[in-house]
Amino acid sequence: MAKAGSIYVMSVLLDVTNVSKFFGGVHALDNVGLRVPSGSIVGLIGPNGAGKTTFFNLITGLYSANSGLFQFNGQFYSPHSVAQVTQAGIARTFQNIRLFGAMTALENVMVGCHCRSHTGVIGAILRGQQVRQEERAIREKSFALLRYVGLGDFADHTAINLSYGHQRRLEIARALATDPLLLALDEPAAGMNATEKLALRELLLQIRVDGKTILLIEHDVSLVMGICDSLTVLDYGKTIAVGSPAEVRNSPAVIKAYLGNSP
Repeated sequence: MAKAGSIYVMSVLLDVTNVSKFFGGVHALDNVGLRVPSGSIVGLIGPNGAGKTTFFNLITGLYSANSGLFQFNGQFYSPHSVAQVTQAGIARTFQNIRLFGAMTALENVMVGCHCRSHTGVIGAILRGQQVRQEERAIREKSFALLRYVGLGDFADHTAINLSYGHQRRLEIARALATDPLLLALDEPAAGMNATEKLALRELLLQIRVDGKTILLIEHDVSLVMGICDSLTVLDYGKTIAVGSPAEVRNSPAVIKAYLGNSP
């Protein structure tokens, strides 16, 4: 945080300005902007087809923007590849779960850890003392992350045999294994029952307390209204509202496009 007089002002971790994306003649995103302060939980919401996942794909290197500026952690960057984005400090989960189904929960998290490892091809072949030490550290870190997300008892279970809610948590653990500054979650509560959603809420709040910043796409209105510091609302690829949950809840444009009579 930056200090202005006696008032602390949150610095902006992600600042996206005037981003557009066209697919042929379709404007999936039209001059969309979004700011994510460090240490906050920011929600990106809107009806199906509003452009939310396209926006995530742009900031995480799966798509290239037709126009716009991207700043992350005080630097301009061009998210042209997933590897580049991961190294910059952004990790994401997907609307459709993308785990390695035949691997154990522990192995899935270890995959995330390896993006920060220092072992090269030669080191992996020779398996010297330094490589073995790093592998032990990765294994211990992966166990710790599984315990952190509530999956400590499932380390040896294959991912495909975990419940849907546990698979969602495993994706979060694997994303955290990359040591991100920003955690981008695409509908993490999808498919969860009420009990699982409550546990997810507590996990996300704890992740924020522990110093991570979260950008969240989620259709569960109660969840986003309950944990987000601010919301950006899209409709047909355009921004129709930005503000606190209370401000967004009372926006006539948002009510008409998305919330309706939702509580």
